[in-house]
Amino acid sequence: MKVGLIDIEPKIFNTAYMQIATYYKRQGDIVEWWSPITHRQFDVVFCSSLFDYTDKSDVPRDVICGGTGFDVHSRLSRAIENCNLDYSIYPECRKSFLWFSRGCPRKCPWCVVPEKEGPIHPVPVKNLNPLTEYVVVCDNNFFANPEWAEAINCLRSLKFPCDFQGIDIRIIKEIQAYRLSQLRHFKRIKFAWDVTGDEQKVLAGIKCLVKYIKPYQLMCYVLIGYASTKEEDLYRVETLRNLGIDPFVMPIDRKDLYQRSLARYVNNKKIFKTATWSNYRQRVLKQEEAGCGWKS
Repeated sequence: MKVGLIDIEPKIFNTAYMQIATYYKRQGDIVEWWSPITHRQFDVVFCSSLFDYTDKSDVPRDVICGGTGFDVHSRLSRAIENCNLDYSIYPECRKSFLWFSRGCPRKCPWCVVPEKEGPIHPVPVKNLNPLTEYVVVCDNNFFANPEWAEAINCLRSLKFPCDFQGIDIRIIKEIQAYRLSQLRHFKRIKFAWDVTGDEQKVLAGIKCLVKYIKPYQLMCYVLIGYASTKEEDLYRVETLRNLGIDPFVMPIDRKDLYQRSLARYVNNKKIFKTATWSNYRQRVLKQEEAGCGWKS
């Protein structure tokens, strides 16, 4: 049998595709990347998407679609989920993707993780990429995992730099901050400050973390457009700036002019370091009025 994979998010190394490839190759099947020209050559075709905003208009109707970008409830079969990752389908990939846990104990209304993966639970660690240069730690809430200490020990034994996709700064303890500092890190350690009401817990967690890790090694996601005012958004951004921590704005609605403008201002560090938000915002509004801005 010949199995096709449709790559509609080419900037992503899709681990679902890696597991699908492992499963079918073990059965002696051929797995290749799909194209419109070769569509009729495949016996079965899969299309996976992580993001709901990805254009899916060219995906054929007879394709098996899944992933959060299609349906938050979609799941691979248990047999495929249990497979290791076939990194060979991405020969340019130089990183390994590891999960020590799935799910999350929190129920943030903007997040699909609890609905898709359930409560926090440890999971078996998958295989490493033979071409690994660093490890991506994909856990949604690493330190909520009751087996976090064993996970740290495993990462230390691998001796590769680690790229944590996110830690919950509100629950971090001093021993966890210390153990985190014992690892080699790839890029910055990431956490989030999603709502203004979490300020006390977030700042306490930051105070704990910076005892062992320098502020310039930290990056904080700032959610905007959900349940905050513009003043509260800017307050979080400037508080982080004053602490020496790199803020990264995450807009709920990418089409909203204010949200995408603030995201561009903060996330483009050349702009963020040389202009005030007030001046940048005025420039954006003038461009909009002149008909040469970012109107939806």
